[in-house]
Amino acid sequence: MVDLHYADARLAAIYDLESGWSEDRDFYLSLAGASPISVLDLGCGTGLLTAAFARAGHRVTGVDPSPAMLVVARQRKDGSLVRWVEATAETFRDAGRFDLVVMTGNAFQVLLDEAQALAVLQTMALHLAPNGRVVFETRNPALDWAARWNKEQHWTTDQGPVLIRRCVRQRQGDMIDFTQEFVVSGESLTSESRLRFWQPIQIERLANAAGLRLTGLWGDWAGLDFDPTQSEEMVVELRAA
Repeated sequence: MVDLHYADARLAAIYDLESGWSEDRDFYLSLAGASPISVLDLGCGTGLLTAAFARAGHRVTGVDPSPAMLVVARQRKDGSLVRWVEATAETFRDAGRFDLVVMTGNAFQVLLDEAQALAVLQTMALHLAPNGRVVFETRNPALDWAARWNKEQHWTTDQGPVLIRRCVRQRQGDMIDFTQEFVVSGESLTSESRLRFWQPIQIERLANAAGLRLTGLWGDWAGLDFDPTQSEEMVVELRAA
């Protein structure tokens, strides 16, 4: 089930406050290069990066399970250049094959078990063009994310002041549970979420099972090698086995 953070139209409308343009989007956009290619964005959310790919001249399909997110995506500037599909990354099927398949914003972490993760990796493999590549990121499980994630942010928007308060409830093993309270124009909405932290060896094993091979593992958006003791991100590149 899609949690309130993604499903509620009021929260989808302010999603980019926390997840706006940043260096990770620059990184993904650079992967496509200057010449037009076909791009599949799984878990595209509000389509911030998806539309940027299209604006740069690429042929883009954006896939997301949340109708509320896709409403925002379709209304985005250059949103009409994208083919939007409401589907999960596990179940999406298309006749097209793509030069670049991405899953950004740490969306891989919403996959809570190996069956889900394998299904998504199989979707990626099935839709990969010859010589294409898959790139996604997931947070380094070795870091203390519970300590990092308890925070409060204040924003000023066209809808009025917005408060976003995140509180970690527990971390057990590779799972972390947290709540996010959104106060928008005096109205409070609370979303409950669970994410999974994936180990590099798990990702590689599941990728191999899906017919993919690991060709890159970076620790930041500058392309430095992944350091399990201090890198915040694991940026994964896969190609057909």
